[in-house]
Amino acid sequence: MTTDQLVYLIFGIVLVLAIALDLGLLSKKNAVITIRQALLQTLFWVVLAMAFFAFLWVEEGSKLSFEYLSAYLMEWSLSIDNIFVFILIFTAFKVKEKYYPRVLLAGILMAILFRIIFITIGVALVERFSWVLYIFGAFLLYTGYKMFTSNEEEQFEPHDTKIYRFLKKYLPLAPTDGNGKYIIRVNGKPAYTTLFVVIVLLASIDLVFALDSIPAVMGISRDKLIIYTSNTFAVLGLRSLFFVLRGAVSQFEYLQQGIAIVLVFIGAKMLGEHFISEWIDKTAQVFISLGVIVACISGSIVYSIYRKK
Repeated sequence: MTTDQLVYLIFGIVLVLAIALDLGLLSKKNAVITIRQALLQTLFWVVLAMAFFAFLWVEEGSKLSFEYLSAYLMEWSLSIDNIFVFILIFTAFKVKEKYYPRVLLAGILMAILFRIIFITIGVALVERFSWVLYIFGAFLLYTGYKMFTSNEEEQFEPHDTKIYRFLKKYLPLAPTDGNGKYIIRVNGKPAYTTLFVVIVLLASIDLVFALDSIPAVMGISRDKLIIYTSNTFAVLGLRSLFFVLRGAVSQFEYLQQGIAIVLVFIGAKMLGEHFISEWIDKTAQVFISLGVIVACISGSIVYSIYRKK
């Protein structure tokens, strides 16, 4: 068994056990999650991600392990943006708080499946056509610019999305949560509840965010192992992070600008990689990327809190 195969095997085993633990011990069906429980679950996923970082260091060396750490932090920070949209979706469809954990879990597991497909296609394209990276880089520059200059008054409306209009057009939707069910029978015929709609919206919206995050991670590392694992750990921790930050995420007024600067930095790095590599070795580039990510994200959060005060 090669080192990469061993790492994939350990990752798979840890993932299955962690999800089982999260479902079996840390979560109860239709129970409202308290801030304390959410903090414990968030700590659980962060510690697990850091343990995998240490495992990578031992098995693969410092360069790859720090690429993983940079990619994980990138994904984790972008997840905070996801949370704001998730809150709007739950509010728009009047989802009861006791159904939040189960609906979030289903949506996130679907999002992971879609991301794996998306990553596989993206990596295959880059391996076959290396110039695709320049398109990714230009896309990140554009996305970062748009994110930095976006108007705060523009509000996301779940009922106006193409996904919801598609579901409404082709599926029989019931304006009820079905007491926690996803499909109920109305006049003897199956109908899909608001919980089903919310799950589909969560997964599809996360895929839209992946259009930014996956190219950004590929700007940090081309290793498939790093891309898969950093994405999976960050997305799995999204459920508990939602309950920790749902009341505070709107307070991080300048976080969006911090993320935008990171996206612009990584996009510029991808476009100028050939010239940068002539002056800076790959290991140093990894540490520079990590420093920029930490500085921009933490700096934007601290500045947001300072401005609020």
